[in-house]
Amino acid sequence: MRDRTQVAIIGAGPAGLLLSQLLHRAGVDCVVLERKSQSYVEGRIRAGVLEQGTVELLERAGVADRLHREGLPHHGFRMALDGELFRIDMHGLTGGSSVTVYGQTEVTQDLIQAHQSRGAPLHFEAEDVALHELEGGRPHVTYRHGGAEHRLDCDYVAGCDGYHGVSRASMPADLLRVFERVYPFGWLGILADVPPCDDELIYSNHHRGFALASMRSPTRSRYYVQVPLTEKLEDWPDERLWDELALRLGPEAAARMTRGPAIEKSIAPLRSFVAEPMRHGRLFLAGDAAHIVPPTGAKGLNLAAADVGLLAEALTARYRSGTVAELDLYSQRALARVWMAERFSWWFTGLTHRFPEMDDFARRMQVAELSYIRASARAQAVVAENYVGLPRAYALGAGIAPRPVVAA
Repeated sequence: MRDRTQVAIIGAGPAGLLLSQLLHRAGVDCVVLERKSQSYVEGRIRAGVLEQGTVELLERAGVADRLHREGLPHHGFRMALDGELFRIDMHGLTGGSSVTVYGQTEVTQDLIQAHQSRGAPLHFEAEDVALHELEGGRPHVTYRHGGAEHRLDCDYVAGCDGYHGVSRASMPADLLRVFERVYPFGWLGILADVPPCDDELIYSNHHRGFALASMRSPTRSRYYVQVPLTEKLEDWPDERLWDELALRLGPEAAARMTRGPAIEKSIAPLRSFVAEPMRHGRLFLAGDAAHIVPPTGAKGLNLAAADVGLLAEALTARYRSGTVAELDLYSQRALARVWMAERFSWWFTGLTHRFPEMDDFARRMQVAELSYIRASARAQAVVAENYVGLPRAYALGAGIAPRPVVAA
């Protein structure tokens, strides 16, 4: 079976679905292909701290009604050093910026509902997806769906299929440069139907390791503790995990903590990863297909949204005016923002976690830096500005591409 569209989107996570919705509202035809089932995609548990720019993109896409009803605006967050809390006033330090807590699962469900309500072409369980002729004028995608072989001709391909997807793997090895740091620990997370211990998130640096108190709603909490990658879930019954959280978050947070049975528990590794460039011929990468950040800085979903916002603008310009200038600048502009977010996520992870090789001197440096942040409004402003999302012009390097890294 042979079909035709303007943009083939690979992957039905938030990046692919948001891109499709933005393009639809701009009058650009697209088809979304996803190898997993709808129930699997909708059930993935992910973080959900949305920058204002991400909220505005969801508004532009016409899928922000439930977000505004149920999302939790946050004007600050707390940090803790060995249990002693202090607050970062994001709203006051950035001239009014804030974030909204709204789960990535909810964002995905809202986007899927929007697609299905308008009968948009969204194909789950598309198998054996392959990309062809990306360097020529006739790119196409082949896949199997519903027991039949399909070919989808298109003008462009948007690779939004994550770290393990086919899109980045379709780029020539001699073109792609990969920058990566794998951290020697993971996050053990618990999701429970209990009220959160604080109205805002708490990032805790404790001598036993990092901990995070977060939430999905006023009645559903998400907590994490740093653990070695060798840890097993079966070694962490609920009560042990709650005890460890109480220790690391400190007595003030522990006194307000409500314990309850886990409805989900998992260990996630941490990685910093960037693939350059984010374009090859008619293929454009977005989201986790091109970059991953450790979750400490809450940048993963926001970076993916920033990518597709740029890509949607570039593709819209191509079909409205025929210009390809924005498409030609896409990789350069996206990477400028990506590296800013990678820097903050790497720094914030290093500030809040215990590393296996950390000696007493390194620990004292962490304590000194956190003490400086606690005492300095200017230092807090830097943290706040990065957390809420750098202004677009600054994050894009004012249109200046990152300098190429030359191997020694």
